[in-house]
Amino acid sequence: MKKDRKTYDQLRSARWYGVPTLRAFGHHSRTKQMGFAAEDYQGKPVIGIINTWSDMNSCHTHFPQRVEEIKRGVWQAGGFPVELPAMSVGEPFVKPTTMLYRNLLAMEVEELLRSHPIDGVVLMGGCDKTTPALLMAATSMNLPAIYFPAGPMLRGNYQGKVLGSGSDVWKYWAEKRAGQLSDEAWAELEDGIARSAGTCMTMGTAATMMSLAETLGFVLPGGSSIPAPDSGHARLASATGRRIVDLVWEDLKPSDILSRAAFENAITVDLALAGSTNSIVHLIAMARRAGIALDLETFDRIAARVPVLADIRPAGRFLMEDFYYAGGLRGLHARLRDFLHLDCPSVNGRTLGENTEGAAVYLDEVIRPLTNPVWESGGLAVLRGNLAPRGAVIKPPAAAKELLVHTGPAVVFKDYNDMERRIDDPALPVTADSVLVLQDAGPVGAPGMPEWGQLPIPKKLLAQGVRDMVRISDARMSGTSYGACVLHVAPESRVGGPLALVRDGDLIELDVPARRLHLHVDEAELTRRRAAWSPLPRRYGRGYGWLHAQHITQADQGCDFDFMETGFGDPVGEPEIH
Repeated sequence: MKKDRKTYDQLRSARWYGVPTLRAFGHHSRTKQMGFAAEDYQGKPVIGIINTWSDMNSCHTHFPQRVEEIKRGVWQAGGFPVELPAMSVGEPFVKPTTMLYRNLLAMEVEELLRSHPIDGVVLMGGCDKTTPALLMAATSMNLPAIYFPAGPMLRGNYQGKVLGSGSDVWKYWAEKRAGQLSDEAWAELEDGIARSAGTCMTMGTAATMMSLAETLGFVLPGGSSIPAPDSGHARLASATGRRIVDLVWEDLKPSDILSRAAFENAITVDLALAGSTNSIVHLIAMARRAGIALDLETFDRIAARVPVLADIRPAGRFLMEDFYYAGGLRGLHARLRDFLHLDCPSVNGRTLGENTEGAAVYLDEVIRPLTNPVWESGGLAVLRGNLAPRGAVIKPPAAAKELLVHTGPAVVFKDYNDMERRIDDPALPVTADSVLVLQDAGPVGAPGMPEWGQLPIPKKLLAQGVRDMVRISDARMSGTSYGACVLHVAPESRVGGPLALVRDGDLIELDVPARRLHLHVDEAELTRRRAAWSPLPRRYGRGYGWLHAQHITQADQGCDFDFMETGFGDPVGEPEIH
């Protein structure tokens, strides 16, 4: 339903700038202190620009330029732009994992918006956790919001070969560990794999979540896949700045955009992209912020009917640059029209169906037709069994086909450090049929559920030519990774989940077609082991780490803080301001 346009006195910022009070005098005078004249801000919506730039986030190195282009668009549309820096959580550098800080960024952004005179917000993100964190915050605050994606970097190059970030790192690292790659060649790879600003150009978590942000309706159509160095990306920035001003006057908020249908669209597109398994955790958390309960079965149900159409690494051959010039996300949406809820609204004021009109695919080998998919269906599988009573996930297209039905003896690592110490030990009792198990890598355990799920193949097996094995953990896996990796096992081992009870030599059965993950140990023995199990001491005695451990939910619930979900207490949105 179309709303009446807001008037100035209805804006949040009018409570700071539009009243004849002593406190308003302070707001005016301090704004003038920054060099702005009254005509710069009076009677105009104040547009917050949340900028997740930092010198430690290589994906966002172009944001200082883009923020100026966004401001240009805001000024052009009659708004007053203000930049608000926020925690950057750059994936390559933050330890133990950016996932530990996703919820902290979401909390920070929500409070930045709540505490300042902001009428609408442009959210600048891209590197993995920034996208879900920013959208979680915007959903909870429920102000008019638009997302500006960082865009993918250019393709990499090495000795005439095209490189994909992440995916080729794992591949060539395996070759180096197997003695097939020299130090000099490894250095050449370092020089050639990341050649520009922007996020990973494979279908990793960054590209996946930017695509899903657009599918949900938060990005101007076609914007999520523009390469960061492309001049179209700068034009998108200004267009985004112009559009947020109209969004404020139209009072189009996240609550008007987000629905179960919108999230089902996001899952559908995620699967057609063979997107990162990390998106499952993020989409569940984002939905719960909107008061929508998504369960793992929804992902599995949609996966059973949606084909993988995007032939993009790591599940395919091409990169995001190829995807964009082949028609990009609008082209993919057009191919998926029969699978999508086309009446879902978007920030440009039109529906998803209207936004796909006229979209075309120019290279069928990159964005496949429905008659020639990369994978007919099942780009994701949700597993259950006595080893994962609340679920686990696997990405079948990224695994060796012969391992999708497999039973083998467990080789158990009690934590990441144990794995690092022993994985290449020649005495490790491991064969190609073994199942590698990593414990204590979940939301509480690691902490933060790092991307440790793609356990390395033992060196002695690499030397024998082994390049994939069944690996099981309560961790996540980089969206750029590949392999027969079972992830997100819930509940995690640190809180006493069955994964904590696995011992060396136990037979573990993986049956992806049957959606089964089973530990072949009788219940009496499991009961005995459970009685002998005791929780490990807390990793943190104070601060944010302590808060995280007390309130983080499990993977099947989105790994949000329980007290930040919509159903926790008072309704989200605007509190009384004095």
